[in-house]
Amino acid sequence: MRPLDNRPQPRNTDRFSKAHDFDASVDDFDAVHALFADLRGRCPVAHSNDLGGFWLFTRYEDVEHAISTPSEYTTTVQNVVPRVATTGRRPPLHLDPPEHTPYRRSLTPLFRRERMEFWEGSIREMAEELFQPLLARGEFDACRDFGYPLPAKVLAEFFGISAEDAETIRRIGNDFTIALEKMDMEMIQKSSLVLYEAAARLIEDRKATPRDPGSDPVSAMLAMRHEGKPLPDDGILGTVRQLLVVGIIAPTTFIGSMAIHFERHPEHLALLRKEPDKIPAAVDELLRLYTPYRGFARTPVDEVTVCGRTIRQDEPIALAFTAANRDPAVFREPDEFRLDRQSEPPHLAFGRGPHMCAGRGIALVMITATLELFVRHIERFDITGPIPMTTWPEYGPLSVPLAITPVK
Repeated sequence: MRPLDNRPQPRNTDRFSKAHDFDASVDDFDAVHALFADLRGRCPVAHSNDLGGFWLFTRYEDVEHAISTPSEYTTTVQNVVPRVATTGRRPPLHLDPPEHTPYRRSLTPLFRRERMEFWEGSIREMAEELFQPLLARGEFDACRDFGYPLPAKVLAEFFGISAEDAETIRRIGNDFTIALEKMDMEMIQKSSLVLYEAAARLIEDRKATPRDPGSDPVSAMLAMRHEGKPLPDDGILGTVRQLLVVGIIAPTTFIGSMAIHFERHPEHLALLRKEPDKIPAAVDELLRLYTPYRGFARTPVDEVTVCGRTIRQDEPIALAFTAANRDPAVFREPDEFRLDRQSEPPHLAFGRGPHMCAGRGIALVMITATLELFVRHIERFDITGPIPMTTWPEYGPLSVPLAITPVK
């Protein structure tokens, strides 16, 4: 099998391959990036004995290859670090092509152009409704008061469920997230089972009262036929269970990261206020700088050697998108906010290959609507309290308490 790095490979020993190269408990907002920069320079394929033991890819080249080549790196063994799946398989995330493809194909029409036009208006209305009371108050938590409720509202609209049901799912999802932070396996399993029950009720409702498959994800999966047969019930259940929480944590932490960035750089808010046509480029650059994923995982189908490190079949590898997107071999001044990166390779914030984020379009609308509100209404952010951070597999703050100075 072709190694990702075809330079001469130093001899590898078992002792060396299992070295403890870094401390995975580093979670400070800036220290994470300092750690990844250090590893990229001295040990781009690193091993940690933390979190059950895992490898880490920090270079753009290696991460991109792994996520784009399921024939060499599979998601079917372990899809995140740390390993937390305690119940059934959840397509399409837990499957490789061709098994995952019917599930992706059933969801693709939900993101067609005319549907995205609906989301453009709907999400902006939701964001404005959430933001105006916070603006009037003059202080709020970017994550808890805005970054978390906004994707929950989008979730309710996406699944066509009531605000009450969405709030219940949001609360369960929050319990699940907290359990992940503490690695409380009993609570992880309990919360996950409750989410499966919510998914099962939703599926039964759609079986009884089908909706338009072009706008309702559950109806779309129920209507999908693959080789003339419906998708299996357990596959649909796993997919709905996955979708119920997959889009909540990352937007929450990323919105918090944006607030921290603008607290440090009010001049960037002023620039975007002066030149609002640069907002799309700013969204792209902020996603590169503060990618909220560091622990999506793959495992090699066969033994591989990368940068002189031998990784055995089925040993977990964390693909640090957060690190890859600041790789100086790919991005000029990788730690700097620049709006002129059009000639550089695209960032990996939404992944690449067959598992590229299906909801990328909706996520971009949420982020853009949020940034537009910040630019239009806020002159300055001031952080007023501690910033607790997520642990693996995410990167970003769980809370960013702010006082704001509104635009006059």
